[in-house]
Amino acid sequence: MVAWQDEAGDCNMTRRNLMLVALGICLMSAPVNATPPNKVLGAWSMVSAQIDPEGKNLPAYGVRPSGLLTFTPDMHYIAVMTDSDIPRFASNVRGGGTDAENRAAMAGSIGFFGTHTVDENGEFSGNNVEGSTFPNWVGSVRTRKELRMVVDGDLMTESFQRPDGTKIVIRWQRVR
Repeated sequence: MVAWQDEAGDCNMTRRNLMLVALGICLMSAPVNATPPNKVLGAWSMVSAQIDPEGKNLPAYGVRPSGLLTFTPDMHYIAVMTDSDIPRFASNVRGGGTDAENRAAMAGSIGFFGTHTVDENGEFSGNNVEGSTFPNWVGSVRTRKELRMVVDGDLMTESFQRPDGTKIVIRWQRVR
C-alpha cells in the first residue's frame, strides 16, 4: 500500500483516500445540470410555406417564399419572411409607398423577434414576441400548443393555426 506522510511524518493518505479525493474533484468539475443541445439553435432558411396544406394548399408567401429564422445560444430569435415577388415601391423612400404598395408589402411579409424556450430534451417549447412588423403580435406568448417546431436532422417543420382556424405549415432548412 502506498502512503504519503504529512509534515509531522504521519501517514494519513492511503491510495484509497487519494482515489476518493480524485473522484470528488472529477464530480465537482462535471456539469451539474447538463442539458441536451438546443435542437432549433442556428439559422434556418425557408423552403416552403403553405396555407391550409390539407385543403386549399395555397402558398403563404407567394410561389417564391423567402425567409430566415435564427435562434441564438442566449435564447433569442429573429424571423423575417417575405414573398419574393412583392413589387418594388415607386419611391425609394421607405415611408413613401402608396396605399396599395404598403398593403402588398404588409400582406406579403412579416418580421418579428423575441425569446424562445426549449424543454428538457432540447426541443422548442415556446416563444415570446418582443417586437414585430405586425404590432398585434407584440407581447404575445405562444407555447407548443399554439406553435410546433419539429426538427428532423437539418429540416424543421413549423405548424400553427391562425385565429380564424386556418392552418399554416412552414418548412425550414438549416443553413450551413
